[in-house]
Amino acid sequence: MADYLKQEDYKEPQCLLCETDPQSPEAAVSRIPTGRVIEKLDAFFAKNDYAAAERHLRYWEQEARSGGDDRGLYTVCNELMGLCRKLGRQEEAVAYAERTLALVERLSMENNVTGATAYLNAATVYKAFGDAMKALPLFERAKAIYESQLKPDDSRLAGLYNNMALALVDLRRFDEADALNGKAIDLTLRTPDAQGDAAISLLNRANLIEARDGLLDGNDAICDCLDKAEALLDDPALPRDGYYAFVCEKCAPTFGYYGYFAFRKELEERAAKIYAGA
Repeated sequence: MADYLKQEDYKEPQCLLCETDPQSPEAAVSRIPTGRVIEKLDAFFAKNDYAAAERHLRYWEQEARSGGDDRGLYTVCNELMGLCRKLGRQEEAVAYAERTLALVERLSMENNVTGATAYLNAATVYKAFGDAMKALPLFERAKAIYESQLKPDDSRLAGLYNNMALALVDLRRFDEADALNGKAIDLTLRTPDAQGDAAISLLNRANLIEARDGLLDGNDAICDCLDKAEALLDDPALPRDGYYAFVCEKCAPTFGYYGYFAFRKELEERAAKIYAGA
């Protein structure tokens, strides 16, 4: 049980001055420590240990179900749909997306940022497995909520714009995709330590240009995106942490696809060193 929390780490002391009515539904709920669950999950991701991350999440999924903790279950299912997507397990990813969306409705979170995050993550799952048409309405719901409830410089907007743009490219709605991609690039370039996210957006733009203009006609603009992304990833001010390793892994194949073979290898080596703790 070394991967999990001890009971004293997550059982909150009961306040005698604010006891829950033993007859209320809340009294029967045993909540999981979602903050600590996510903290431990991030530690597994920082080591690229997806197997441990999955064991961790499935353990807490069962704990949330057993304790009747729908809010905790929402958090865990939200993470599991993303993990299954990363692992390429379509059936499970879609199942967790549907469970998470059902929990959004059950918890009456349809119109807040927490619910919008589920819309975004579920949309990303559908897009990743080739169903951009099903993803787009969910992206649009998330966008309406994010833009009305988040500050204009909130980094979550960049993630939404990036992923929604990818779906629009699949649907060949290039002008709309390019506008969102431009917003993502602008936002990440103004955000501290977000050079890696800006690099991802630039590589997404390179792919958009190829899809719209073709590889030959778009060559100069594609190379400009790649050169800018390379410079951002080489920025010595960018923290070389687990997230940087993830970004390197994500960007490496695109650099290789466009013939930047040496830089692809360099990114893969950087990621491997970070995951190994070097």
